Amino acid sequence: MKPNQRPYIIGITGGSASGKTLFLNQLLKSFSKDEICLISQDNYYRDRKDQQVDEHGYINFDEPNSLDLHQYALDIQTIRSGMPFNKQEYTFNNPDIVPKTLTFEPKPIIVVEGLFVFYFKEIADLLDLKVFIDAKRKLRLDRRIRRDAEERGYGEREEVMYRWNNHVEPAFQKYVKPYRKASDLVIPNNVHFEKGLEILVGYLRSKIS
Repeated sequence: MKPNQRPYIIGITGGSASGKTLFLNQLLKSFSKDEICLISQDNYYRDRKDQQVDEHGYINFDEPNSLDLHQYALDIQTIRSGMPFNKQEYTFNNPDIVPKTLTFEPKPIIVVEGLFVFYFKEIADLLDLKVFIDAKRKLRLDRRIRRDAEERGYGEREEVMYRWNNHVEPAFQKYVKPYRKASDLVIPNNVHFEKGLEILVGYLRSKIS
């Protein structure tokens, strides 16, 4: 980064399985590692012992209190001020993954991503640009079923559907969807997102040039 340059902070949200991860990967590939840094909400989940359990014994990972959002905001403030920080990787309860210590360093573009980054005011107030990734409910459900089986160890479809109906979709309606109208850019991702990505990349390049 140039001396005295403040990072440009972009927030990205959308419903669970709306395609945020794929979009983010393509966004990161559009810039060099010296130009952009991603800070994901996923690494701020609280320990399992501190999580809220519903009436059927399932942990609800789709409530804001399942995460340490205050620490997330503090870390964004740290990197915004030009200082790096470390954070332990969250592995979604996958016993086959050994968590790594992640280092986040100031870059001209900082991407802040997660379900609650617009809902939580401490974080929302730090954002220079708000981007909403939009996808139809059925598509999000289909993607969620595949992802939970492949990446997060939820092998039973019954459990996946229970979480979707009782945790995931209610959280989307309450904490995510209401902030769509307040977004600076809404990118549809029902088929592809290439045009929206192109617009966003061009805009971000203009901000750091």
